[in-house]
Amino acid sequence: MMRRRILALLPAALLLATHGVQAGAYEDFFRALQVDDGATVANLLRRGFDPNARTAGGEPALLLAQREKARKAVAALLAAPGLQVNAASAKGETALMLAALQGDLATARALIERDADVNQVGWTPLHYAASSLGDDAPAVTALLLEHHAYIDAASPNGTTPLMMAVRYGRPEVARLLVDEGADPAIKNELGLDALAFAQQAKRPDMHELILQAIRKRQPNPGQW
Repeated sequence: MMRRRILALLPAALLLATHGVQAGAYEDFFRALQVDDGATVANLLRRGFDPNARTAGGEPALLLAQREKARKAVAALLAAPGLQVNAASAKGETALMLAALQGDLATARALIERDADVNQVGWTPLHYAASSLGDDAPAVTALLLEHHAYIDAASPNGTTPLMMAVRYGRPEVARLLVDEGADPAIKNELGLDALAFAQQAKRPDMHELILQAIRKRQPNPGQW
């Protein structure tokens, strides 16, 4: 009789034990991401932990690691089979977008090698690279363009990467975009073009850059 009772309780006991292990692994995994403990992340992944797990708030593990600039953790995740590199947050941000914003050239290149989406709909990695002040922002911008990023991509409100660059980004990035053919005449939904963005930001160098780009596109530039 006692034996039958014990056997009847075993499935429930095993379920509770398994749940406890999973809960503990979940906590260990996300703690390791935050402190950039790449070895622990890699070990948990080898043991079968899902590289696409999300935080309680719904943020993908890869996105959290990139946001925390946890380079070792990101590398461990990128080595995991089945990683969904284009997993996005509720705001539509991806790991490549954050890498672009941070000017993280090595990670941006690694993500693209794993087929990260360069031309997603809406805000794109190029918008983020254009607004970055990171030292490698020009190199990240060039990398995205090399992989066919649409240079005049329109955000949900019609803002282009060039507009972002002249208002928020590094001058080298704005110049690169202009040299690569970005259209300075495009206007967003508010009727603002790149020149207006430069004026609002009170950046005379960017204002002059856009004026020169507009002149070059005029049939008779001498009239300007």
